[in-house]
Amino acid sequence: MRRAFDLCVGKTRNNIKRLADEPKAAPWAVDGNYFAHPEGFNELGNWTTSFLTGMALIAWRETEDEFFLQQLLRLAPAYRAKAINAKFHSHHDMGFLYSLYSVALHKLTGDAQHREVGLAAAEALYQRFNHTGNFIRAWGHLGTDEQENMAIIDCMMNLSLLYWATIESGNPKFRAAAIKQADTTLKYFIRPDDSVFHAYRFDLKTGQPIGGDNYCGRAVESHWARGTGWAIYGFALSYRHTGDKKYLDASLRLARKFNQELNGDGIPVWDFILPAGEKPLRDTSAAAVVVCGYQELEKLGAADALISKTKESLLQHLCSEHYLNFDETCPGVLRDGQVGSNGPGSAQNAYMTWGDYYLMEALDRELHQSETWW
Repeated sequence: MRRAFDLCVGKTRNNIKRLADEPKAAPWAVDGNYFAHPEGFNELGNWTTSFLTGMALIAWRETEDEFFLQQLLRLAPAYRAKAINAKFHSHHDMGFLYSLYSVALHKLTGDAQHREVGLAAAEALYQRFNHTGNFIRAWGHLGTDEQENMAIIDCMMNLSLLYWATIESGNPKFRAAAIKQADTTLKYFIRPDDSVFHAYRFDLKTGQPIGGDNYCGRAVESHWARGTGWAIYGFALSYRHTGDKKYLDASLRLARKFNQELNGDGIPVWDFILPAGEKPLRDTSAAAVVVCGYQELEKLGAADALISKTKESLLQHLCSEHYLNFDETCPGVLRDGQVGSNGPGSAQNAYMTWGDYYLMEALDRELHQSETWW
């Protein structure tokens, strides 16, 4: 694990400077070159920049090398502009973007400017809360398109920004919205067999559920592995923030379902329900997210022996030569994450910044028992 963590630190040294030189999305790349991706920092689909800043924050905290902080602070004007300008608010992933930048910098430095930007981002996320259906709208400018009535499982990881905002501001509305989104996810996204929908739609007039949808898994009724990871970790975090045991119970149910579907494999297939004969591509990013979720369950004192054993096995496989790229010229760390190749229902393996980040977070917790920023 130490070698893998040092690899993350070394690649982050190069990556964070390149990001500060040219702020951009840097989401994924088949060849590992995140910086060849054309999407800019302020473009509508950017939810990924902060996985690189999150890695730099971990590197700074553990090495105390001020180079990492210097590069991070060069990005502050871009993050401020994105948080306060509504034309850049096109999705619910202000949690991914600002928990791993402004919130973390405020916690580490105490600088009130980062607190201000984090609260602005939380307000932008709160504005996406639909009070009729009790859900946070996932994508698109508000009031503009067909995605107005849809929430997705990934949002469980964005809720920590709202919990933090209530603590910092004293305004209970952020926490209330987070709890309602978690309750809606618990009620509608988890099927009786503990598999999960990727997306769900609601009637905007009545708030009543319409049904499941899919943009990342194999099909509407399939079982996307990384979606389970978001839910395991996200429900564990909601339990940590609220103390409501139903969230812990949900996280544990989903963890046991994941372990059942993993069935002893080193790395999960990208979707647990694939048509016969379809190539079972693996998803290291799903594995990395699940490891972090299992670590959270361990910290909460709720993990059973199988959860801890699976965590250790997943980490061992992720840290193997088969999945790590030690080539210093390649920005990517972790091979064989999964991303859509041709829209919903498709898949291809690639490097992805979220896989790299969650691997580094997991290694940091194992090696240094460090806190996270969720």
